[in-house]
Amino acid sequence: MNAELNTPTAAGSGEQPVDPVATGKSACVIGAGFGGLALAIRLQSAGIQTTVVEARDKPGGRAYFWERDGFTFDAGPTVITDPDCLKELWALTGHDIAEDVELMPVMPFYRLHWPDGTQFDYSNDEEQLFREIAQLNPADVAGYQRFLEYSEAVYEEGYVKLGHVPFLDFKSMIKAAPALAKQQAWRSVYSMVSSYVENEKLREALSFHTLLVGGNPMKTSSIYALIHKLEKDGGVWWAKGGTNRLIAGMVKHFERIGGTVRLHDPVVHIHTLGKHVTEVETHSGWRHRFDAIASNADIMHSYKDLLAGSKRGADYARSLSRKSFSPSLFVVHFGIEGTWPGIPHHMILFGPRYKGLLEDIYDHGVLPQDFSIYLHHPTVSDASMAPEGMSTFYALVPVAHMGKLAVDWEEMGPLLEKRILDELERRLIPDIHSRIVTKFHYAPRDFAMDLNAHMGSAFSLEPVLTQSAWFRGHNRDDVLDNFYLVGAGTHPGAGIPGVVGSAKATAGLMLEDLAV
Repeated sequence: MNAELNTPTAAGSGEQPVDPVATGKSACVIGAGFGGLALAIRLQSAGIQTTVVEARDKPGGRAYFWERDGFTFDAGPTVITDPDCLKELWALTGHDIAEDVELMPVMPFYRLHWPDGTQFDYSNDEEQLFREIAQLNPADVAGYQRFLEYSEAVYEEGYVKLGHVPFLDFKSMIKAAPALAKQQAWRSVYSMVSSYVENEKLREALSFHTLLVGGNPMKTSSIYALIHKLEKDGGVWWAKGGTNRLIAGMVKHFERIGGTVRLHDPVVHIHTLGKHVTEVETHSGWRHRFDAIASNADIMHSYKDLLAGSKRGADYARSLSRKSFSPSLFVVHFGIEGTWPGIPHHMILFGPRYKGLLEDIYDHGVLPQDFSIYLHHPTVSDASMAPEGMSTFYALVPVAHMGKLAVDWEEMGPLLEKRILDELERRLIPDIHSRIVTKFHYAPRDFAMDLNAHMGSAFSLEPVLTQSAWFRGHNRDDVLDNFYLVGAGTHPGAGIPGVVGSAKATAGLMLEDLAV
């Protein structure tokens, strides 16, 4: 059996939707994040009776949301790229994503702003982009074009060829090594960008993207430069009503084709027998046997806690404890009076330092006085996210995870929240404090408590070369032959395209293993 079984050739082909043909096999997916739901849709589309078990009261994982005082606040992620990888999930059974989700283009993709007032709008409008680059340094226009050629090459190798392929043994890594070496994958994104452009601000503009998947631009493999090609071809999108509406659409489609979602009932144990996982047990006492089990939960939580009592769980948890994990995030959600058409959907407000700030977060584990802010302003695209005449925002800053930064977030949270809002007041919204209708923040300890995220990491394993592909958590466990991983902790990594790609890789293995 393979992922193409029981599916039409393409969405929009004129064929009628196809109901999955039951195979008599069953699977459980633990966690209703993007990766878990994408995997569940693929399995159910192929006739595997699939149940998703989610700990929280709403699906989404990191794409959770809150409704407060008439405002809708997405927890994140907020940048949707490669919409085709999402559309494919509906196309498996002849449906169209537009039945359930309205995707809206975002332009510019990002507005970048520096403390000296310099502003740069990044998009895939080439003429406009070249003008923006020329304002920083005319000589860098040609350099950017060469960088884009490099991005296209690593996109082909790292995303098209390898992004959906599971790396289950070292031989598969060796096989991929020549192509990766040809693209100088050992170099960092920042180093590679710097070889093409001279202007420091442009170097920051072309390398910050790795932060959106938890990677340090100074250390993350240059393969991640593929993000530029991904955005150039596919654009940047927004789901009307919030990222949560994309999650809701995935749930609706999954249930439409016969899947089951069990909410607000955390899995507490995965039972094993020899080299097999057998049953899932939840906090409520519900216990069920499945032919295969996949975890979209945090990778350390999956092995250390859910597989507690098994030798494999203990062994791999020890191995994971020696790996480096991505930083956490501190996010201030706030709703304010007024509309702000001059503030685009996505902004990056760079601080006075770049490399030094990254070293503080990733290496030193300190909470610096300065910071760079990712500002999300959905109401400029979608007024439904706030009451009439008001606006929804969130301001996000990367911070070290709790293993490196041992602060009391009960005490530090309100202080950092005020510092972030003060900076926005100084640079963007002069009377922000007096306009705030509602606000709250989300800190590393919330990632740890709500998502069982190891040390409060927001993106699981750090995406360095020595923790990529075969060196990451494997899509199928090496010992437990019917236990699988999906999501940020496995190949290819974090971000919506990454975890949806992991679902494709994992589904291929599961369908092959479950073939009669």
